[in-house]
Amino acid sequence: MINPFFKNKGPFKIEEILGFLNINNVLHYKESVVFDVKDLVSASNKDITFFHSKKYESAASITKAAYCITTKQLFSILPKSCKPIEVDNVLLSTAQITKKFYPEAVTDDFDSHVENIEKTSFHKNVNHGQNILIGQNVKIGTGCLIGHNSIIESNVIIGDNCSIGSNVIIRNALLKNNISILDGCIIGKKGFGFFPNKNDNIRYPHIGIIIIEDNCEIGCGSTIDRGSLSNTVIGKNTYIDNQVHIAHNNKIGENCIIAGQVGFAGSSTLGNNVMIGGQAGISGHLKIGNNVQIGGGSGVIKNISDNSKVMGYPARNIKKFIKDNK
Repeated sequence: MINPFFKNKGPFKIEEILGFLNINNVLHYKESVVFDVKDLVSASNKDITFFHSKKYESAASITKAAYCITTKQLFSILPKSCKPIEVDNVLLSTAQITKKFYPEAVTDDFDSHVENIEKTSFHKNVNHGQNILIGQNVKIGTGCLIGHNSIIESNVIIGDNCSIGSNVIIRNALLKNNISILDGCIIGKKGFGFFPNKNDNIRYPHIGIIIIEDNCEIGCGSTIDRGSLSNTVIGKNTYIDNQVHIAHNNKIGENCIIAGQVGFAGSSTLGNNVMIGGQAGISGHLKIGNNVQIGGGSGVIKNISDNSKVMGYPARNIKKFIKDNK
């Protein structure tokens, strides 16, 4: 379970899961029990996973999952130990199953169980401003500060020597040590995941959390969304400027510097020592290597290999960009 905060309503018999999906013709799957829904990498032989694109072929070929929601065209890639479940729309079917396991992860209503910090045990141990609200299942380490009008909602762990600014909202997050969250940040809300429908857009449950490693700084007005079926991670000693948006499932490496108004679509991975100039955009499901530099205003729509310097839209080698724009 990637999120220790959301309650798993499983296990479910595989026949129940097939029933959720209106599948009635896979009779030989009926005796098994499924404990959780996970991504291809983290799934165990007690779990169900999903596989919707050949982009994830390498992970699919070695997944340990017992069952996989997928299309017929991708059956052959899965190991024999993983039984395929054929559907028309993999992501929609996965959302339906995830909602059964984690019904509380679909909405992000305000936390009705918060208390003023003055009424909690944190009053004596945390240096805090006015009008601070604290939810349930919250832990705060030593030497921490919290600014005015901030809300630490339920299910948050904050390490030692962290500084939380004013007008900050944090939920479903694990913050390590020596972290600065500047004014106006929103950390841990659900991501922008849904399936368009003419009558009723279908929301995708987000059961992941935010993990921010030691010695990071998150600039004013930035938003970091929690993961859907994996966690959103910010690596050690990474500094993020103001008004940066990091969508669900992104993995940001160590020692990265990200300037203002950079936007990340979901599920991309950045290596270590990456530098990104202001107002750049990073498309989803990409891999950015180590020691990469991305110029301001660039649009990254393809993977970038280690030690590259790119700029422009679409982002390309910076020498070629300069030559083309003389």
